[in-house]
Amino acid sequence: MAKGKDRFEAVFTDGSPLSESGVRQILVDKETGVNYLVWKSGYAGGITPLLDADGKVIVTK
Repeated sequence: MAKGKDRFEAVFTDGSPLSESGVRQILVDKETGVNYLVWKSGYAGGITPLLDADGKVIVTK
């Protein structure tokens, strides 16, 4: 991809950085289509690929 292009697109955002539960987002990698769940709260956070009921990675085409 060209420089200056965002690779990830936020397709869902919920929560607030001011709440105890933090912010949850679903990001889609524009190159691979893989969906990720991102969680951020205070100085903590995490990221994981989203899986379907069969345990396969969710890919948006």
